[in-house]
Amino acid sequence: MIEATSVEAIDKARVLLDQFKGNSETIAQAIDDFLLDFMTLLFVVEATRERFHNPARRLARIRLSRIRLLLTRCS
Repeated sequence: MIEATSVEAIDKARVLLDQFKGNSETIAQAIDDFLLDFMTLLFVVEATRERFHNPARRLARIRLSRIRLLLTRCS
């Protein structure tokens, strides 16, 4: 999803992650942070040179990893 950025990918991510928002305030904040970074990634990919794409994708992956870690702890 992070590699194939598009507006549709953001909508899919939002739908997938919304199911976990009620688990805790920490998870909800992590999801919001990820979605904000993912929207930023889409902007960066569409508006900048290619050399900025990988750092932006890395940031989105780090945020998504945080969500995974938090969900694992809650399970």
